[in-house]
Amino acid sequence: MWKGRKLTLLCMAAFCIFLSGCAPLGPATVARDRFDYTSTIAESWKRQMLLNIVKIRYGDAPVFLEIASIINQYQTQTDINAAFGWSFPPAANSQLIGVAGSYIDRPTITYVPLTGEKLARNLMTPVSPETIMSMVEGGYPIDMVFRILVHSVNGIHNQFGGTARMRRADPEFYPLLEKLRFNQASGAVALRVKKSDGRDSMIMVFRKRVDKEVEETGKEVRRILGLKEDAGEFRVVYGSTASNDEEIALLTRSITEMLSDISSTVEVPAEHVAEQRVPQTVESEGEGIKGPMIRILCSREKPDDNFAAVLYRDHWFWIDDRDYRSKKLFSFLMFVMTLTET
Repeated sequence: MWKGRKLTLLCMAAFCIFLSGCAPLGPATVARDRFDYTSTIAESWKRQMLLNIVKIRYGDAPVFLEIASIINQYQTQTDINAAFGWSFPPAANSQLIGVAGSYIDRPTITYVPLTGEKLARNLMTPVSPETIMSMVEGGYPIDMVFRILVHSVNGIHNQFGGTARMRRADPEFYPLLEKLRFNQASGAVALRVKKSDGRDSMIMVFRKRVDKEVEETGKEVRRILGLKEDAGEFRVVYGSTASNDEEIALLTRSITEMLSDISSTVEVPAEHVAEQRVPQTVESEGEGIKGPMIRILCSREKPDDNFAAVLYRDHWFWIDDRDYRSKKLFSFLMFVMTLTET
């Protein structure tokens, strides 16, 4: 009799200890959920961006789906019932214990497609010169930023792979980027905001106290852009041409134009080109800043070592995880997307 009673009490004590260990369910889930959802959202965001670039390559319409909110609810419920009875003779003794429990994980995720006015504002509107120059001031290489986001600087045109107005870069464009990058790396270029006619204006400043090589490079930049040689400050404006020799006019690209240019160098199956499902890949103008900004490869089988991969038209399109430059620029595209969201 006492042996059975002791066993029952021990079981109840063990179960109570188990329940006490489950008590801090709420706080314990915060760190886990935060990192799990962050990782999953980041991965899906990469795949969505890559898929849309590939779809543009094939003349398909890009679709962007935003995650508006994530609400996760947890619920636990436990019931314990116990009954004991002893009698003489002991053959009629009874010990009953009942346990019922439930655990519910109920995530609510809201998706919002990018359409209408928000689509036009985020994807079709050119990125402002202020945003572009802020990225340069924030440490992004000016040659990379201009190559991806600018159509022209004071009428000197960048290359463009979009089918609507495909063109090669003007001869002066890449030398201009190289010299601007050299000046940026030397600390000879700075930006500041100046009040003009009641509005904030972005000013590019060429520092005067620099070594001879940097000074000569700055003069060459001013010559290429048709700027006043002895001036050190120039207002940055949006437009295809400058109104005077103290302005730098940036004709910037929209997100859609940026993605169209990137998509033109996506590797595609030869049979798709032969069947006229997709145009030929744009021929590269060289290496480095002149070449493909992001190398997106194509294969029948899913690659193992990929940074991002999507299945489209029975082929895998992917970015090699060992291609650091492409990974960095791809992440830059996603960063630009976040800057355009309002």
